Amino acid sequence: MNGCVSLAFRLLWRMAPQPRKVKQVPATFDHATLPVVCAVTDDEQFLEELVPELIPWFQVVLRQDFDDIARWTRETHVAAVLLDIDTDENDGSGGHGGLPVLNELRKLNQDFVLISLSRSRTRSLEKQALEAGADVHFRSPVDIGELRLSLAESLRKRGEEVAREKMRRQTLERSRFQDFVGSSEPMRLVYDAVQLVADSSVNVLIRGESGTGKELVARAIVALSRRANKPYIRLNCAALPENLIESELFGSERGAFTGATEARPGQIELADGGTLFLDEIATLTLPLQTKLLRVLEDHQVQRLGGRTLRKIDFRVICATNENLEEMARTGRFREDLYYRIHVIPIQLPPLRDRLGDIPLLCEFFLQMHCVANGLPIKRLDDTALAVFEEHTWPGNVRELENVIQRLVITVRGEVIRASHLPPRLLATNLAANEAVLLPESGTDFDAEVQQMEVALLTAALRRAQGSKAAAARLLKIDGQRIKYLCRKYSLG
Repeated sequence: MNGCVSLAFRLLWRMAPQPRKVKQVPATFDHATLPVVCAVTDDEQFLEELVPELIPWFQVVLRQDFDDIARWTRETHVAAVLLDIDTDENDGSGGHGGLPVLNELRKLNQDFVLISLSRSRTRSLEKQALEAGADVHFRSPVDIGELRLSLAESLRKRGEEVAREKMRRQTLERSRFQDFVGSSEPMRLVYDAVQLVADSSVNVLIRGESGTGKELVARAIVALSRRANKPYIRLNCAALPENLIESELFGSERGAFTGATEARPGQIELADGGTLFLDEIATLTLPLQTKLLRVLEDHQVQRLGGRTLRKIDFRVICATNENLEEMARTGRFREDLYYRIHVIPIQLPPLRDRLGDIPLLCEFFLQMHCVANGLPIKRLDDTALAVFEEHTWPGNVRELENVIQRLVITVRGEVIRASHLPPRLLATNLAANEAVLLPESGTDFDAEVQQMEVALLTAALRRAQGSKAAAARLLKIDGQRIKYLCRKYSLG
C-alpha cells in the first residue's frame, strides 16, 4: 500500500506544473463531494495520462494490485473502479487475473460502476469481462477522453437507477400496513377499520372472497391489540372432518370417545387470554353452531366427556366468504350466532376492485420470491404489467402471488415479458393480444394477412374433408374465389 501512496504522490507532483491538462471546473467546486473512483493498475505510463483527465471531475485513488480490493473499496465508499485486468501478470492466471476480481466486486455491490481495461484486443476477453460484471470494457490503446465520458455517463445512469430503486422502496414502504401491501382507497378503508377495532374486545367478522387476505386482517387486529403478546389460535373450520372438529374446538376428557387416551384442551381453552380466529365459520354444522353460541355467550367451555365448566377469557374473530345472511334466511346458519359474531364486519375488496395496487403487489412478490430463491430481482415489462392489471384475478391476491412465484422460477432473464405469462392470462387480455398482433418493431401487414388466409383456408378444407365447395360455404365466399385462393397458396 505504501508503494501505492508514493506512486500517487509522484504522479500528482509531476502533474502540478501542467495546468493545460486540467479542465476548468465551476467556481462552486467542492472536491469532497465528488464521486470516488479507484484506478487499479501497475501501468505508471497509463496513470500519468489518466489521472490528470479524471482529477477535476472525480476523487481519484490509486491501487497497484488486487490485494484485499473488495474490502478496501467497500470501506472507502468507492463509486467506480477502473480495473486493469492485466495487473499482476505473473500471478499464474495467464495475464488476466483481474477477471475473478471483477466477479468478486460485482457480487459485493451491484451499485458499483465497474470498467475493465486490457491490452489484449481479443473479443473473447471482452466478453469474459462483461460476463464477470464489468459495465464497460476498454481495449488498448485507451482513448482517455472517451474513458472519462463513459465513466461519467455510467455513474449518472447508476445514480438514476439507485434513486429510482430508493423511490420504489419508499413507495412500497408507504403502501405497507402490517402484512398488507396496497394504498388504494378500498384498502385504506380496511386499514382504518382494523385500527378502529384492534384495541377493543368486540367480536369481528372478516368477509371477502377466497384469496383476499382475511387471515392477514385477523393477524393485523391481534398485532395492534392489547392481546398482541397473548395466545393467537387459528382454526380452519373447513379443514377438519366433522367428527374431529368438536373435540378440536372444545377439547375432550380421557375416554370421551374411542382413541381418547388422555385429556386434551380444545382450541378455545388454548386461546385463554388471547384471540381465537375461526376461518370458514360457515362450514360448521348446526349442532356445533349451537355449542359455539353458548360458549360465546357465557365464555365457559365444557370438554367432551367432561362435567365441569372452565371460564375462558378470549376474543373471537371469524372469517367467511359465504353469504351468511342468505344462509341464516334458509336455516343453514343460526341467526343468533350470526348476530353474535357480526358485531363489527370488515369487508375485504377483491383484487379486481383495487387495480392500482397490482404494480405494488407484483413488485413486492417479485422481491420476496427472488430473495427467497437466491435470484437477482426480476421485473415485469410494461406489456406484462398491463396484462396483470387487466386480468380479473378470480383467485385474488393468492392467485397473483402464485403466478409471480412461478415466473420467478421459470423465467431465466431478469425481465418478465408478456410471452412468459401463463396462457390463461393471455387468452382474454387486450394488452397481450395487442402485443402479439402488433409488436413494438411493427409487422408486415400483407404477410400477416396471407398467413391468416392460409390458416382459414386450411381449416375450412380440413373441416370439409377437401371439398372446395363445402369449404367455400363455411367461409361464406363463392366457388371461384376459393379456387383462386387455393391456386395462389398451392392448397388442395
